[in-house]
Amino acid sequence: MALGNVLITGGASGLGAATVEAVAKAGGQPLIIDRTQPDGDVPYARADLADRLQAERAVHQLAADAGGLDAVFTAAGIDACGPLGSVPGAEWERVVQVNLLGTASVVRAALPYLEESHGTVVTCASTLGLRVAADATAYCAAKFGVVGFTRALAMETAGRVGVTMLIPGGMHTAFFDGRTEQYKPPADARLNRPENVAQAVVFALSQPPGCEVRELVVCPSEETSWP
Repeated sequence: MALGNVLITGGASGLGAATVEAVAKAGGQPLIIDRTQPDGDVPYARADLADRLQAERAVHQLAADAGGLDAVFTAAGIDACGPLGSVPGAEWERVVQVNLLGTASVVRAALPYLEESHGTVVTCASTLGLRVAADATAYCAAKFGVVGFTRALAMETAGRVGVTMLIPGGMHTAFFDGRTEQYKPPADARLNRPENVAQAVVFALSQPPGCEVRELVVCPSEETSWP
């Protein structure tokens, strides 16, 4: 099944960038929303997903330029580690704004295009959207929210838009950069490569009409946060 135009948030790095490459290899046209200019010649719109209006404008710009959307993958995500009382309020709230509200803003703006094409949404939750970890209240709150949002969206759009929730475990990406050592995976941690997880996204997007991968857990075989 042809992938068509696939909008990917956070497409300049990490899982998003790996999915851009995987979509292109599968014959689709990736479209990127990110705060950072991506490498390569891929249609791109700059937006801070914590700003709803920026997110909406970016979706509409890319959709208009590409002639519509066939899929959306909300890969963008950030974290702010630490005990609740020690994480500055603005940083804590930004995690929720980007991970949860940014996801909702992008999907909301994309829905008219996806309904027209009978397209697919793939959201990016986390194993920490199903269980918790200390010093991760912002991330858990946001990803638990993505779980609820996605399940409700699937019910709401059934028969019109496909909805898949990706639940990835730890990956070798820049996501852990900038953290203090206590919040980084140990040097011998066996994490997934983002390009392997990206193949799961392409699999979800490649299902025939009427067949959906509703929820998809992809984690290293020795993932410590699952099950």
